[in-house]
Amino acid sequence: MARDINRDIVLEFIRFRQPVSRVDLSRLSGLQPSTISAIVEDLLDEGWIREGAVVRAGRGRPSTMLSVNDDLVTLALDIRPSQAIVAVVDLTGRFLSHEVVTTATDPQTAIAKLVKKMQSLRGKHQGKTFEGIGVSVPGRVDPLTHRLLMAPNLKWDGFDIRSALEEAMDLQVEIDNDANACLLSELWFGRLEGVRNAVLVAVSEGLGTAILAGGQLHSGFNGLAGEFGHIPIDPKGPMCGCGRRGCWEMFASSRAALRIYRTLSRKSQVQDIRSLLRLVQDGDPLAIRAVKTQATALGQGLRLITAALSPEQILITGEITSCWDLVGPVVQQELEEGMLAGAAPRLTTAGDGYLARLSGGAALLLQRHSHYHRSTHVSRTVKPRRGTRTRS
Repeated sequence: MARDINRDIVLEFIRFRQPVSRVDLSRLSGLQPSTISAIVEDLLDEGWIREGAVVRAGRGRPSTMLSVNDDLVTLALDIRPSQAIVAVVDLTGRFLSHEVVTTATDPQTAIAKLVKKMQSLRGKHQGKTFEGIGVSVPGRVDPLTHRLLMAPNLKWDGFDIRSALEEAMDLQVEIDNDANACLLSELWFGRLEGVRNAVLVAVSEGLGTAILAGGQLHSGFNGLAGEFGHIPIDPKGPMCGCGRRGCWEMFASSRAALRIYRTLSRKSQVQDIRSLLRLVQDGDPLAIRAVKTQATALGQGLRLITAALSPEQILITGEITSCWDLVGPVVQQELEEGMLAGAAPRLTTAGDGYLARLSGGAALLLQRHSHYHRSTHVSRTVKPRRGTRTRS
């Protein structure tokens, strides 16, 4: 365990301080030079890092600088109800390419189409080593079987996405809820330093939440912890995909904003949230009204989170963050007014609203395969891993 922890510390310093020497790693981490040398050799052998320039600074032996291996990449897949986004992402979170794919309602047909696109992207990056595939989905995943446990908006319940992709691509696949993936991304790329209790709210077609408690991702006994979006707040509200009326996501999701706008503008031809947000940026008063109404509901619903978990920070991700200057103050006001006692948690946005879930998918695969920021799920069965790294 101590060796694993030290390995994580060294990998983190290399990722965030690169290029860095072994001497600097010993100084930064407080670990003995012999320990650093052993860990670095392991990381070099596994292909996570590489040696670079030799630098001479004053007296003493020259130092060989270390950096993460920029030829090591992952495929990231963000599955949504009507489309999916596929990307190639490196260890530092840099997007080498990404493409949008329209998906079918039948999961087998959709996966076949996505596999074809991923094979095409892999072929365009000759010489890169593909570590695997990280998948974010708008639903909850069984931590043991890795099948979709609940996905009201996607309606692929029970489908084994992981096995289908591993069989077709011959790569390791890791899959999780989109909010969990986004929160892992914040951890992996170092944007939550010092924060031990936080909740991330992913606003899209639905409303997903992820929980960081005591510095660990918390998913509950069966992987369903954090489904605040499916807590009813108005028994007379619209019917939700989960089968109940008036769930929080029916008032605070992107679909809610579109529904409100269509009610206000009977002649509306707006089909998706990005088109609506472009109208907001153009100053359309009805679009602004619709998004502000969504923001009010989002802020009011945060009372569920503050009362239940009392986090120090709440992060919002999703397309709504593209107009945060407009809606952020609305959410902040509702958050503060909904507190039972004390000061409100710090409210921030997380990542790019469009690409955050892709970054999360990449982080999901990388952290589980490298054992960095280990998952809180402890499997009761050991399943052989398909898909060692492949070089295109």
